Amino acid sequence: MIVVNPSLDALHLPSVKSTFTQDVTPIYETTMDLLLKEVQGLFEQQLRVESLLLLSRKLQAEFKQRLQSSPQCMLPSHNYTLPTGKEHGTYLALEVGGSTLRVALVDLDGRSSSTHSLRIRRIVTSTIDNRVRDLRGLAFFDWIAGKIGEMLAADREACDHMQLKEPLPMGIAWSFPIESNLNIRLDAIVNDSSAAVLSRAYVDSSTRLAVILGTGLNAAIHLPVSSLHESKFGSRQFPTNVETTHVLVNTELSMFGKHAFRVTRWDEYLNAHHILPDYQPMEYLLAGGYMGEIVRLIIVEAVETAGLFGGRLPPSLSIPFVLDTRTLAAFEADVYPNLSASCIYFQKEYDLPAAPTWGEMNFIRQVILSVSRRSQGYFTAAIHALSSLLHDLDHRLLENGLDHICIGCDGSVINKYPGYMGRCQALLDQLVHIEQDGRKRVVLESATESAVLGAGVAVAMANESGWTLQA
Repeated sequence: MIVVNPSLDALHLPSVKSTFTQDVTPIYETTMDLLLKEVQGLFEQQLRVESLLLLSRKLQAEFKQRLQSSPQCMLPSHNYTLPTGKEHGTYLALEVGGSTLRVALVDLDGRSSSTHSLRIRRIVTSTIDNRVRDLRGLAFFDWIAGKIGEMLAADREACDHMQLKEPLPMGIAWSFPIESNLNIRLDAIVNDSSAAVLSRAYVDSSTRLAVILGTGLNAAIHLPVSSLHESKFGSRQFPTNVETTHVLVNTELSMFGKHAFRVTRWDEYLNAHHILPDYQPMEYLLAGGYMGEIVRLIIVEAVETAGLFGGRLPPSLSIPFVLDTRTLAAFEADVYPNLSASCIYFQKEYDLPAAPTWGEMNFIRQVILSVSRRSQGYFTAAIHALSSLLHDLDHRLLENGLDHICIGCDGSVINKYPGYMGRCQALLDQLVHIEQDGRKRVVLESATESAVLGAGVAVAMANESGWTLQA
């Protein structure tokens, strides 16, 4: 008799065991079909349009509360205006990530000049390996300065400019001081989500917010200053200038939704064993850094309770977070009925002792579809909540004549995962339509390379005129 155990007790990690009869026939608690049906029910229970709209309203209430009190979320930046699109020049832009440093020259030619009004003229990427991470004191910044010098030396016009007394304006997509012997001046500092807003707003005046969805999750939104409590500005003076009406807000979106989202036992296990449990609840449920791990946890349970892979977990899949979004994308992008492309990829990438059967591959693919669909649904509810917040708090939107609001999107999941942005746009259209309250359409637009481009736009906004290169 098959017994289905939906409780957390069914998730025995990391050991994989089964009970055998005398004829060595394994007896499992459930079947893959029944477990898959349970997975699909649990992951899709909150994805109806009406449920997503209710979820959006819960998030909106949380956003408004955190605009008044939270020291961790809804943080006003030092960027108060959006670009006009008239900024011109070439600027030095720097992006520091967890594993890479990118140094670029960014050209701004004006919003209406052409489709290439904002572009990267030259860029050099350097790896931040353990040797670099181990640098102490100013040595790390000296290393960065050296990389900046190398990139500028490779550009003739830049090299000529470095001989002038006037320093080269620079923007950076990260927060730290730069001290070096280079003739540069740090004029703007932005985080990744704010940079995405600025880069997209430079080419599209309807942009008011942007999201980053890759390994992690974040968003920035341009809101009226009056919507934030004075305490949110910390030691800074609360803006009272009549011309300072708005501010770019770093939402720290990943931290929201702890009590809004429904979770499964696999989510609970992931959160309980995370180094920072409950710290970024939304990110743990939908970002690329966690989608693969949720799928892996389901695979582990399926091996133990439903006989996946003959009840033997491949050693490579016993490693936490080994399953990444590239693998998930390979399954979703496989157009062959026998799933041959993803089977070859999966067996090679994870050193499986034997090729999985079609039934096993289809089980994994259907699990991946459920996990990714939930990610898309929850993400759409979050951006709908942000756009609704904008509608509620910024009355200028009703007066500016725009027929839609643009959301700039950057990150590997939103821009590269098969069908992700398209499905989110379709869901978003349904959410806006069902409300029927005259709100503007919300359009998702790709904002690739936004950290570098946004840093360039930020420094351009800080300077009335830039250093102009002759092409």
